[in-house]
Amino acid sequence: MTPPTGQKEAFSRVVIDAQLKDVGWNLTDGQSVRYEYQLPDGTFADYVLSDRHGRAMAVVEAKRAAINLQEAAEQGRAYAEQLDDVPYVFLANGEEILFWDYRNEAYPHPVSTFFKQEDLERRLAKRKVRVDPLTKPVDQRIAGRDYQKDCIDILCQEMNAGRRKLLVEMATGTGKTRTAAALIKRLFEASAVTRVLFLVDRITLAKQTEDAFNEHLPDLPCYVLRAGRRFQDEKRITITTLQSMINTYRDYSAGYFDLVITDECHRSIYGKWSGILKYFDGTQIGLTATPFTSEVETGDDEDQEFVKDTLRFFEVDKPTFRYALREAVSEGYLVPYQIYKAKTIKTAEESGFEVKKSELDWTAMSPKVKEEFEQLFANGDTIKVDPNALERKFTIPERNRALVREFKQVMENGYRDHNGRLRKPLIGKTIVFAVTKRHAETLAQMFDEAFAHEKPSPDVRYADFVVSGCGREDTVDGPTKIKRFKKEEFPKILVSVNMLDTGFDAPEVVNLVMARFTRSVILYRQMRGRGTRKSPGKSLFTLFDFVGVTDYHDDDETIPEGGFIKETKPRTRHEPRTLLTLDIDDHIDPTTREWVTVDDNGNFVFLDADELKAAELGARFEAWVNNQQDLHSDKKRLLLTIGEYIKANADALEEFTIDHFVVPPFTNIGGMQRAVQTFGSEEQLEKVLASLNLAVFSGEGTAINTEQHLKP
Repeated sequence: MTPPTGQKEAFSRVVIDAQLKDVGWNLTDGQSVRYEYQLPDGTFADYVLSDRHGRAMAVVEAKRAAINLQEAAEQGRAYAEQLDDVPYVFLANGEEILFWDYRNEAYPHPVSTFFKQEDLERRLAKRKVRVDPLTKPVDQRIAGRDYQKDCIDILCQEMNAGRRKLLVEMATGTGKTRTAAALIKRLFEASAVTRVLFLVDRITLAKQTEDAFNEHLPDLPCYVLRAGRRFQDEKRITITTLQSMINTYRDYSAGYFDLVITDECHRSIYGKWSGILKYFDGTQIGLTATPFTSEVETGDDEDQEFVKDTLRFFEVDKPTFRYALREAVSEGYLVPYQIYKAKTIKTAEESGFEVKKSELDWTAMSPKVKEEFEQLFANGDTIKVDPNALERKFTIPERNRALVREFKQVMENGYRDHNGRLRKPLIGKTIVFAVTKRHAETLAQMFDEAFAHEKPSPDVRYADFVVSGCGREDTVDGPTKIKRFKKEEFPKILVSVNMLDTGFDAPEVVNLVMARFTRSVILYRQMRGRGTRKSPGKSLFTLFDFVGVTDYHDDDETIPEGGFIKETKPRTRHEPRTLLTLDIDDHIDPTTREWVTVDDNGNFVFLDADELKAAELGARFEAWVNNQQDLHSDKKRLLLTIGEYIKANADALEEFTIDHFVVPPFTNIGGMQRAVQTFGSEEQLEKVLASLNLAVFSGEGTAINTEQHLKP
């Protein structure tokens, strides 16, 4: 509960004792935590935190809640300086905790918790042997390119200057992971860090990163943290996704990691989920291929919000280091590309195309599809269709066949640009970006049939498809298909829905086919980046644009134009379905992919219903509690207990009410009476619980719509 005005410091100490106990400090052994410790000048330090041998490591200066903790900084330092080799000061008032390495920082900074004893021991040991990272060479076997070394040097210079938040923009394919590995190695060799958290966009990329780190950093043990697992204390580098640690991270102190690197994490991480990143007291480094320039102004609202949130999180107005696509291509590190643009006659109409009632075969429709069409035609005999809605609400089978025919024709015969020059795409691996699972299946079968003469036998797939983001209808053997695409001769073509858009690394890809439109410039550039990597014999790649996405994003690197494809009237016998009931937004948030779990063999593992429900409610609770303002420590402690109770009983709970305070674990901490005291009144408590229930059990008012993002 909130102490009354003028409450003495003793109230704060009760809370501080509990906060220390929360992170594992032994308050009663007479050695780990010493109270009212007398100093050489006769004054008393409120607390002295010691290592397992009783040697002092930090001073805790306690104040009542009304005191501004920054004002107590000099008093805390004066106490610490009287103890031998004690460089750390914590300032606490029961509501806020500040941490100060006063010999290396001008001001104390907020931390989420006190540090555990072992975390403080590691920091102190590191501090005693740390050297300037700039004195350690960059391992050029890992990151030998000039811009990679420049990036690492700049980051180290910024860290030496005391900056704790750094942002790196590097074009897709320029080696962000290798650069990060070389930076991590340099920092470990300089004893500047002891544990690293490396966050990726989805768990399949975590395995890819683990393989890269095992290759480049064999002396620094790393592992992939999967959902529901504990941190492995003996390992130096933890690789995971935000969702895999969302229900685990509070079991550790804020001092567990001293370097946190986020690699192309999903868009909400720097905005609505940033509280989880801020939990750990470490240097924050963001790695991204997102352009932080005016280019994003042509993107969608989410693009602009992402850029704004990211810059705000890192407290910068531009990236700390930037290496753009044009630089990488001009310096020969990435391959250039050419664009072939073509649309069908109907879809070339930007304002939409008309469909007449008489054009449709009503006899081929199911009752449900017929009912939806009847509603659409309720006011007349003609409807207008937005081309960008194709494969979402409408499909024209002949359009898909036309795209496949055009691709085959260009691959076999090439095409002439405006200057009459004959251009030919390279023959090789191709990625096709589709809209939905049905669209992907359709295109894969059409491509496979079109290139059947290229297959060694009829049972081999020339084209295959992988799907993510659709729950249990995902491609369950997706990792196997992707591995086959990368390592084996067939399939030559892989059609993707949300699976290969970001993070997928296959330098052998020489063609990209855009059969999906996106308004997001960030997503478009990520998709385009799948073709930029160099490979033996690869001088360029070709981007086939059948949806107008390059025009929308003003991509005119090279624009030899195609033409219009003649589209014939669909034949009824090929029209299995003309209306898709899945009418979803164009841009799918990458966080929907996170709840596909992959086992150690790379196979998808679906959570059972109870585990899935617990994960879903836990994530919603985290989103809700991190958005609550002005929570003092007692309120937060009680709410976190409620959150743990909800996760433990997810299979049976439909809401959390006041009645639950009469059962353990709440009866062990004062029950209903303590809960009412904590929130001031029963009415206020009911109000908080109503907000919690709305967010957690109804999925409303959460920071993001977790119902859409937490499916396996």
